[in-house]
Amino acid sequence: MEQFNPFSLKGKQILVTGASSGIGRGIAIACSKMGASVLINGRNEKRLEETLQLMEGENNKPVVADLSNLDMVKNMVSELPMLDGIVHCAGIGQRVLCRQLQKQDVDEMLDVNFKAPVLLQTEILKQKKVNKSASIVFIASIAADSPTIGNSMYCASKGAIISYAKCLSIELAPRLIRVNCISPAMVWTDLIFKGGITEEQLREDEKKYPLKRYGTPEDIANLSIYLLSDASSWMTGSNVKLTGG
Repeated sequence: MEQFNPFSLKGKQILVTGASSGIGRGIAIACSKMGASVLINGRNEKRLEETLQLMEGENNKPVVADLSNLDMVKNMVSELPMLDGIVHCAGIGQRVLCRQLQKQDVDEMLDVNFKAPVLLQTEILKQKKVNKSASIVFIASIAADSPTIGNSMYCASKGAIISYAKCLSIELAPRLIRVNCISPAMVWTDLIFKGGITEEQLREDEKKYPLKRYGTPEDIANLSIYLLSDASSWMTGSNVKLTGG
């Protein structure tokens, strides 16, 4: 008899964006270890192949596309199988003081962190590529309500995606499709070095956390597994803060 595991992703088809590095890569690897067939998206084919080599199973597949290009998004979605799970993880960081913001700073941040996942999700729904009782996860950030100097556009983009996700959860509830957000605090990825912050400064800052460390991609991946699995079948419209205390 097969051992009961409510967190199993066996038999599920899951799309993970931003899977070429960092949190997205960690989530893709973890999902494959839990039995899912994972489609990994990113712009860099070489880095996606590196992710693929770290994954388990034979049914994982890279799908190269720039999510800020609507034509590429439409073509990518048309080639997707029916999905049981989606993790919107692609994103960028930026640090510019409010008084120094240029239009291009605003456009770049919102285009990648907000418009791209929203329009991708819209296209997936238009092409009817989501199964009933599927799960959609957005990787947001505690930055949405934890302001820091120079981080205004990143904070705004994450706040926007959380609000969007809550509306989406209501609209998809009749089909039992769940929509949740994960809002991590600082996680050890290349993204946290944006803005000239040194590793020494970061190591000193993580000591202030009650658990005395920043998160890792694996920490975010483990929560993602719960949200993607049937174990979270009564959870939607939530924004889970994962902060080390």
